[in-house]
Amino acid sequence: MAKRTKTPGRIAQMWQVYTMTRRVDKAVTALLLLGFLAPIAVAVIVGLVFFGSSILTLILIIVIGVLAGVVLGLYILGKRAETAAYDQMAGQPGATGAVLTSVLRRGWITSDTPIAVNKNRDCVFRAVGRGGIVLIGEGPISRTNRMVGDEARKITRVIPNVTVHQFFVGPDEGSLQLKEIGKTLRGLKKSLNAREVSVVESRLASLGSALPIPKGIDPRRVRAGKPR
Repeated sequence: MAKRTKTPGRIAQMWQVYTMTRRVDKAVTALLLLGFLAPIAVAVIVGLVFFGSSILTLILIIVIGVLAGVVLGLYILGKRAETAAYDQMAGQPGATGAVLTSVLRRGWITSDTPIAVNKNRDCVFRAVGRGGIVLIGEGPISRTNRMVGDEARKITRVIPNVTVHQFFVGPDEGSLQLKEIGKTLRGLKKSLNAREVSVVESRLASLGSALPIPKGIDPRRVRAGKPR
């Protein structure tokens, strides 16, 4: 019988996250130690000052401090790991699509497949949700502005009454960072209900796309967008 692949335990998984984060974020170790030790120090001081006469109460307060330190440490690790992951993805072709499919959940239909790509491997990605239709150009605005505008005009001809938002992810001032995509799109004013989102996506699918897949984007990994 074939051996089953053993799934790493929770502690092993956290260690993997820490080691991967440490490669990018040199300050993560110091921050984790500070986050873990600070609540313990506060608990010890509070316990000695106010409950020094009761050993049992002092021990309980210190235990609470330890638990608080663990929780705070895990929170810090999670946030720093997320930032490190975005930093590693920045500038990679297709990163915007990967973020769209991972951070947008219920109410959004997304895909990691770009709807337009140029010879420089700049891309345009599309998402449909309660906030309307979103087009995101990935790359310098000087090269993606026209691409996004062309896609917006195609959409407007087919669906004239739905808001089309245009954003850019790239090196230019005013462009979104990868970590800002989720918050920005979730903050859009709602203009469609769930049924309308599905109808709009169906209409957009009818536009089709004669899309050349550039090097760096693996067509075997392409998957259709699904309602979140």
